Amino acid sequence: MQEKGRLVVISGFSGAGKGTLMQALLEQHKGEYALSVSATTRQPRPGEKEGISYFFVSDEKFDEMIKEDAFVEYARYVNHSYGTPRAYVEENLSLGKNVILEIEIQGALKVREKYPDAILVFVTTEDANTLHDRLAGRGTEAEDVIAARLARAVEEAEGIEEYDYLVVNDTIQRACDLLHTLITNVREGHQEENHAYRVSAHMDLIQKIRKELKEYSKGE
Repeated sequence: MQEKGRLVVISGFSGAGKGTLMQALLEQHKGEYALSVSATTRQPRPGEKEGISYFFVSDEKFDEMIKEDAFVEYARYVNHSYGTPRAYVEENLSLGKNVILEIEIQGALKVREKYPDAILVFVTTEDANTLHDRLAGRGTEAEDVIAARLARAVEEAEGIEEYDYLVVNDTIQRACDLLHTLITNVREGHQEENHAYRVSAHMDLIQKIRKELKEYSKGE
């Protein structure tokens, strides 16, 4: 019988490099991971593909799925709804794949309620300056948008203790290797080997980043 995979929730600040990290993990460990595809009520953007970028559904269909308990978690952001379809997650877990959900803290806590053995990982940069520089380096967002994202990061930073592990994304390769090791250790029953990367072991860093983010949000 195929051993079930593990559900892995990835959250983190905007600009921390979550998307690039997920892409590296999928490319370097083909067949071991599946990135969950969310359902959304918003319209497709140029280049987005059905079933790959999102499952695009109507508001009525989304409400119907809620009534059928078809979501692992769901939330509403800026007039649109987003949810993680349970069927997609369960199918890939049953195939032995570790299923990655890239969601915010509210969704992460809902997942923990339904899947107590889920692995919750928070991704951050080493400091707030790096976070700002990465957002600015995209060259796609105005300074006021960057400021809003950093203000949002202040709120997100308050929930880090709810996660199991903290991954500092200083370089993609190091962070990718660490993330894969953490997940593999849990799946093989060697959680004790992950102790140095538990959130509780990095409270000094977390408090430092919180302070820096608050200073940014005040414009200091």
